[in-house]
Amino acid sequence: MFAALHSALADLSSIADAFSPAHERTTHDTVVFSIDGLQRLHGSPHQIAQSIARRAGSNINIAIADTTDAAILAARNITGVSVFPDLSGLPIDRLALEKEMLEVLDSWGIRTFAQLAQLPENGIAERFGPEGVRIRRLALGAIHRPLKIFQPATTYEDRIELDHPVSLLEPLLFLIARLLNEQCDKLLSNAMAANEIHLRLELEDKTEHHRALHLPVPMRRPAPLLKLLQMDLEAHPPQAPTVAIALALNSAPPRTVQNGIFLPPSPAPDKLELTLARIRGLVGEANIGIPELLDTHHPHPFRLVNRQPYLAGQHAPVAERQAFRYFRPPIGATVELGGNRPIRIDASGIVGKIVTAAGPWRTSGDWWTTSSWNRDEWDITLVNGALYRIYREPPANWFVEGAYD
Repeated sequence: MFAALHSALADLSSIADAFSPAHERTTHDTVVFSIDGLQRLHGSPHQIAQSIARRAGSNINIAIADTTDAAILAARNITGVSVFPDLSGLPIDRLALEKEMLEVLDSWGIRTFAQLAQLPENGIAERFGPEGVRIRRLALGAIHRPLKIFQPATTYEDRIELDHPVSLLEPLLFLIARLLNEQCDKLLSNAMAANEIHLRLELEDKTEHHRALHLPVPMRRPAPLLKLLQMDLEAHPPQAPTVAIALALNSAPPRTVQNGIFLPPSPAPDKLELTLARIRGLVGEANIGIPELLDTHHPHPFRLVNRQPYLAGQHAPVAERQAFRYFRPPIGATVELGGNRPIRIDASGIVGKIVTAAGPWRTSGDWWTTSSWNRDEWDITLVNGALYRIYREPPANWFVEGAYD
């Protein structure tokens, strides 16, 4: 047996929680729950309904029926308290029928639940298909389905206030680890992982220190996450002692990988991310990542991002091309000209006579910004067969941009 509550004003979930550990939130104004087992506490179904009414107060319709959908229909269409009501007299438009089906049934003279229930199931199926069969069984009260249990959204966040301000990183990490362990346990119990970490430190000078880590793959082991936070705080320390800590994790489905039988195992994502974090600490955050092409004519038309960029047509066959290896930063050079063309180059590790020189390709752009550029490019070949790209910036600064492999 099931009890349904219908109201546009009351907090129905809290009322249902007082009688059952689980309920279905059918819509924002209707909830339904099972009353099996309540007889020992409240007595008969009529007494159960009265107990719910006393707990709920006024302006709420309460219905008890044998099936979930019958209880919902009764609560939405009968005012007050109803126990095993007779729904046969309800008009069929209370079933939320499609307009076409309602018009056909009306032309047949079918206007109530009882009249719809008397139609043969085979005829209804031939005319309206599975939806017609479902509607007829709904009018009969013959649909038995389990409740769709409402699960409130799980949040993975917590906050603690400190008894004394903390200014050193080690005790601060000890407190962060406590919060992180609790939230990672919640992730594990819900079969989830985290793809973002948001840390907020409330400081003694009434300011806040915010740090956010965007993980390339979802993770849920607290040890590597704590290490990532440690390296981030070492690079971006708070400017005052901490008096409160707030930690929030953004949940995401965990990453699943099918390993190949004949392929060596790839490094674990958390260990790889720790390695990349250590490299970022050495070379800077802007100097490590995945290249992403930009829509520009700039001679360096890419940037480094933390996530795998989308590649249009990535499944299409790729034509063979000659690879170009950039020197970062470009190597300064001294270039000798003959007839306004490069004939010899002298740079660190690159010295010799220029056999062929193709160019110049004169390019410029972004003149409307503070990072405008203007240069003449040449592709050159040395005596030893090495192929390089060089360029000149005004007035006469030469650089070796890279080599063709």
